[in-house]
Amino acid sequence: MKTIKDKYKMDGVMSENGFPAPGEAELRNIFAASCVESAADHEGISAAEMYGRMEAVNLFSELIYPCYETLHTQSRQIVTKDILEALHRREAKKGGLK
Repeated sequence: MKTIKDKYKMDGVMSENGFPAPGEAELRNIFAASCVESAADHEGISAAEMYGRMEAVNLFSELIYPCYETLHTQSRQIVTKDILEALHRREAKKGGLK
């Protein structure tokens, strides 16, 4: 009987450390989570609060996921700056937080 690791080895998606390598969707979700954490740290708030703010102005569906190919090639500082600028601009437009 084949194990999950055997299946991934056969499919050629085993990472160097012996665990299944993440697929494209997982990589995008990991990136989005890192954006939330970085922005929350910068603002001095919890990741849960930042996630709520970002979701309220559609940053995930209108910026982070659609622009993943470009964003993930930038430095963490640039991505955080860009995301916070977009967040603040959208919140101001919507009449939300700063």
